[in-house]
Amino acid sequence: MKMSYMVGYGDRYPQRIHHRGSSLPSIKDHPERMACKDGTPYYDSSSPNPNPLVGAIVGGPGEDDAYGDDRADYRKSEPTTYINAPLVGVLAYFVGNPNPGHIRH
Repeated sequence: MKMSYMVGYGDRYPQRIHHRGSSLPSIKDHPERMACKDGTPYYDSSSPNPNPLVGAIVGGPGEDDAYGDDRADYRKSEPTTYINAPLVGVLAYFVGNPNPGHIRH
């Protein structure tokens, strides 16, 4: 699909992720209290999330290699710890080992 599954990375990336904080307006734009069910219109909206969760990785495409960028399709659009943690672990390794080909004695 020639897109990134990391929010904010590249020219094409998920705009409608299944994440409450990302899909609701900020307190600056909506200072009134918002009860649990008050988020439903935002959840059901086809508009991009108003608060992009930059760096989050979503589940990605299905077996058919399709990604509809639909926040209701949580299997594909939800950023989870089991998806994001391995990448963070690998990046942490490279930060701690900047010369992986160099053998330490």
